[in-house]
Amino acid sequence: MGLSKDRDKRRDKGLSKDRDRGRHKECSKDRNIDRDKELSKDRDRGRHKEHSKDRDRGRDKELHKDMDRGRDKELSKDRDRGRDKELHKDMDRGRDKELSKERDRGRDKELSKERDRGSDKELSKDWDRDKKCTTGPIDLLFIIDSSRSVRPFEFELMRNFVIDMVNFLNVGPNAGKVALIQYSSQIQNVFSFKTFQKKADMVKSIKEVIPLAQGTMTGLAIQYAMNVAFTEREGVRPLAQKIPRVAIIVTDGRPQDRVTEVAARAREAGIEIYAVGVQRAEMSSLRAMASLPHEEHVFLVETFDLIDQFAKTFQDKLCSIDLCSHGDHDCEQICISSPGSYKCSCRAGYRLNRDKKTCSAINLCSLGDHGCEHICVSTPGSYHCRCRSGYTLNQDKKTCSAIDLCTLGNHGCEHICVSTPGSYKCRCRPGYTLNQDKKTCTMVNYCSFGNHSCQHECVSILNGYYCTCQDGFELQDDGKTCKAVDMCNTVEHGCEFQCVSTPGSYFCICPAGRQLNKDGKTCNRCSKANIDLVFVIDGSKSVRPENFELVKKFVNNIVDALDISSQGTRVGLVQYSSRVRTEFLLGEHTAAAALKKAVNNVVYMEKGTMTGLALKHMVENSFAAAGGARPESESLPRVCVVFTDGRSQDSISEWAKKAKDAGITMYAVGVGKAVEDELREIASDPVDQHFFYASDFSVIDQIAENLKLNICEEEATGQETVKDPCACETLVAFQHDTLSQLEGFSQKLAQMTGKLEDLENRLPKSVK
Repeated sequence: MGLSKDRDKRRDKGLSKDRDRGRHKECSKDRNIDRDKELSKDRDRGRHKEHSKDRDRGRDKELHKDMDRGRDKELSKDRDRGRDKELHKDMDRGRDKELSKERDRGRDKELSKERDRGSDKELSKDWDRDKKCTTGPIDLLFIIDSSRSVRPFEFELMRNFVIDMVNFLNVGPNAGKVALIQYSSQIQNVFSFKTFQKKADMVKSIKEVIPLAQGTMTGLAIQYAMNVAFTEREGVRPLAQKIPRVAIIVTDGRPQDRVTEVAARAREAGIEIYAVGVQRAEMSSLRAMASLPHEEHVFLVETFDLIDQFAKTFQDKLCSIDLCSHGDHDCEQICISSPGSYKCSCRAGYRLNRDKKTCSAINLCSLGDHGCEHICVSTPGSYHCRCRSGYTLNQDKKTCSAIDLCTLGNHGCEHICVSTPGSYKCRCRPGYTLNQDKKTCTMVNYCSFGNHSCQHECVSILNGYYCTCQDGFELQDDGKTCKAVDMCNTVEHGCEFQCVSTPGSYFCICPAGRQLNKDGKTCNRCSKANIDLVFVIDGSKSVRPENFELVKKFVNNIVDALDISSQGTRVGLVQYSSRVRTEFLLGEHTAAAALKKAVNNVVYMEKGTMTGLALKHMVENSFAAAGGARPESESLPRVCVVFTDGRSQDSISEWAKKAKDAGITMYAVGVGKAVEDELREIASDPVDQHFFYASDFSVIDQIAENLKLNICEEEATGQETVKDPCACETLVAFQHDTLSQLEGFSQKLAQMTGKLEDLENRLPKSVK
């Protein structure tokens, strides 16, 4: 450190007097040479501050040597009488003479210049700069005890110690980095490694620190240093760069928490710890915290005013050449540096191998006398016993007892937990079945067994099931079959002429010569129904032959309700699966009997479901002149009814839109597993009047009703070259006459579909 200001003033004054008097030859050459050698050594080690204090306190070892040799009796008297002034004069005379010789030899030219200018103070600053740490980068953390036992003036001494250390170091992104935390019962991060890059900013922050004045939780401070302060997030450099990580702990009391284990973990993490204890600090606690060897990392002083003596010691240690820090020592675990050399060591629980560099864990479990009933787990320097899953370690820390895993509450069983030795299993309450996760339960679906015999719907409940009916039906006394409710006799239907009940609903009809208005209740005169109607029916394998026959019957029932002729209604039929086939063109059959026979002769195609391809064929071919369609100039309605029972295997969007853009009124009927979104995309606006979906064919009557209304409304604006102005009424008659027949078909279809699905579910996967 630098020379004290008082000593500099006294030296300058003495030097001036001695030069004036020319008394350089009064002291003996031997005494001057010996004394100057000691001063040169002190100057090189940066100990001028301590030397000045020792001299001021009468502790100058060199003076005692001179006094013992009898070469400076007058100096001894002067010291006893407190005549330090004359002593300094003599010392300065001897130094000036030797310095003059050195100057003549060219060994201290700069010193001579500074002394000639009377700038000993500036010389002291140069020495301080020369002694700064320049050996390499370091990440240095100060951990300062600011508990209530540290008095204010003592904390100031501690603060100055930190400031001196900061001023001593080279600080920069590629040099030294400094961080500071203070602790008592809590931790305060004053500044981290990434906070400041300049010493001035660090010193300013250190001067602004206010003591916490609480307890002494040293272990907590070390834990914070390891887990927070020495992390890359806080600015510390990666371990891969092999930059020393050093922590200096300054404390004055006994820790109120445990420090041994956390300090060991910190050292294992690569942190070198210096422990400085003041006054009441325990040596055992300091040794538990510090790195090895303890004689180089543990310091205990009596009072705070002596702490500055250790700044020099720390500076020497941090700036000395540490062979361990070069990274080529090859020590596997711990490298212990010594002057000019190093040695390898191992952490607790490891032994150094013969190569004196690598370490091997001491496996105490392999010795066979551990006494663990189940499992022995070796740890560095020790071991502990562990139990297998489902067991707990007894108080003797060796034997195990089975535990009831169900009582722990984290078994995850939804219903019932059954404990077994070392394990557990889940069970479900009656009426439930265990899922594949072996923890949750699902209610048994008794309807899925297929033997419920419900005519309409089966509802599974706990330990059983019951039957329900669709809207417009009521359950019979047998609890299984359903009967249609006569809606016309139970609601205010508002029909102007006649009400016709349907399952869950009703509709109004008009007498001969009238047609139903848009309100669906009142009647008006109707016109001849001249339309071009094309059926596009799904013949894929999912429809099944039995259901395909029902579809053909439905088509023929619609035909019965229409005036089939070349001038009246023309009907065409297209069947599709993986491909598309025109069964007959529009106008190919001009009589109802021939047309129905052609429908009955249609052969079921099977295979896939390419609804988009069928729509494309219908738009491009079915309503073309070559397909029997009448010219658009006649303004006759063009209607297409699409039947399907499943998701299309191709896109339907493009051709569904093109069909509607071409003026074709599209009806979409979905049965069974048909996809509602696709049906709505096919249907014309308003979708609710052109889209129908159900699990069976009970809604066929509603489709027929909408067809009738659509035909009558649109024909009113078309050409009227008709022979029967009320031919639309044939549709109404068909609906009324065939309602019961369609209902029977739908019920049979629903039962058959349910049985087929049940049989399919029972088939082995290999058969499927």
